[in-house]
Amino acid sequence: MDMDWTADDLRFADEVREFLASELTPELREAGRWMTSVYADHDLSMEWQRKLHARGWVAPAWPRKYGGAEWSVTQRYIFARERVLAGAPPVSPMGISMCGPALLGHGSEEQKCTYLPRMLSGEHFWCQGYSEPHAGSDLAPLKMSARRDGDHFVCNGTKIWTTHANVANWIFCLVRTGQFDRPQVGITFLLIPMDTPGITVTPIIMTSGEHIQNQIFFDNVRVPVANVVGTIDDGWTVAKYLLEFERGGSAYAPELQVRLARVRELAREGMRPLADDPLFQAKLGAAQARIDVLEVHEFKALAEAAKGGRPGLSGSVMKILGTELSQHITELGVEAAGPYGTAFQPQAGMAGGPNVIPHAPGTVLGPRAAAVAPLKYFNDRAGSIYAGSNEIQRNIIAKAGLGL
Repeated sequence: MDMDWTADDLRFADEVREFLASELTPELREAGRWMTSVYADHDLSMEWQRKLHARGWVAPAWPRKYGGAEWSVTQRYIFARERVLAGAPPVSPMGISMCGPALLGHGSEEQKCTYLPRMLSGEHFWCQGYSEPHAGSDLAPLKMSARRDGDHFVCNGTKIWTTHANVANWIFCLVRTGQFDRPQVGITFLLIPMDTPGITVTPIIMTSGEHIQNQIFFDNVRVPVANVVGTIDDGWTVAKYLLEFERGGSAYAPELQVRLARVRELAREGMRPLADDPLFQAKLGAAQARIDVLEVHEFKALAEAAKGGRPGLSGSVMKILGTELSQHITELGVEAAGPYGTAFQPQAGMAGGPNVIPHAPGTVLGPRAAAVAPLKYFNDRAGSIYAGSNEIQRNIIAKAGLGL
C-alpha cells in the first residue's frame, strides 16, 4: 500500500486548511479544542454542521447522489486530521455516521430521499434507541415491543443511555416484533419521530454532573409500518451493519495523534514538568508506536471500505484499539497535569451537555489543558463499553475471525 501523499492529496489538504481557517469562529474552535467527551456542545456542533453542509462536506463517505462528498479514504483521513488540528468540533455521529449508512445499505429509495437530505441539513437530529436496562452490549434479549395494528406498530417499553434524546427529534430503534427460537430473530429496525404521543424522556445525570444521557419510555406509541428499515423481524441484519460503521466506520488515529501531541505540550507546562523525565518520555514513545500501528490498520480497513466493502471484523479491531488507546492517552494526560488535575473544574471543558453541579464559571486553576485532563479521563472510561463492550468485540473476533 502506497503511504505517500500525492500532489492531489496535498492540494486537498491546503483546501481543507483554507476552509477551516475561514469558517471556524473562536467559539467553534473552543468547542472542538476543549471537548470532554466524544460529543461537542450541541448548539455549536449544529452550527458547524450547517457550515459543512453548505460546502457539501458534512458526509465525507456518502455518495454524491445523496448529498455526500464521496471522498477517497485519503481525503477522509486528511480532513479528520486537519479538523482536529484546527480545533473544529465533530458533528453528531448518530445520524450521518450511523443511521445514514444503515439507510444507504438497507433503506428503500423513498426512505433515502425522505430522511437523508434532512439528516444532512440538521433538520432531523437523531438519537439511537438500542440499549435497554437488561440489554446493552448483548442486544439480542431486548424487549421493547412493537405490536402490529393495521398500518402501524404500537410500541411499548424503554430505552436507556440514549445520548441527546433530550434534543433529538428522531430516533432509530430496535424493537421486538416477534418471538422465535433465536433471540436475534424477531427484531425490527424502526424510525420514530420523538414528538409522537406517548414518548417521555427523563434525564440521566452522570456523576460528573453532565446531562447527555437519557432514558426514554414508550407508552402505546403508534409508528407507521412504512418506517421500518429493511425487513420486519430481520432488523438484526440492519443493526449489525450499522454497528460495523459505529465501531470502525472512521479512523481513530488522526485524533489520537493530535491528542498525544497535546499531552507532550502539557508535559512541558504543568506544575511538575515531565518533558525531560525519561520514564514519561518512554510512555509517550510507546503510545506513539501503538497509534502508528493502529493507523496502518485503519488505512487498510478504510481502503477496503472505499472499494465497496464493509468494516467487518476490522470494525471490532479498530474499536478495541482505538478506545483503549484513547483511554491510555487520558491517563498520560492526568499524569502530565500533576496537581492541577486534582481539582474538579467542569468550567474548563466544553461538554456535550450542561453540567448541573455548582461550579465557578470563568475561573480555571492552572493550565486549561491540565484542568480538562481529569474530565476527559473520567468520560473516556465509557469508551470500552459503548458500541458493544470491548469484551464483546474480542468474542466476535475469536468466533468469527479465528473460529474459536
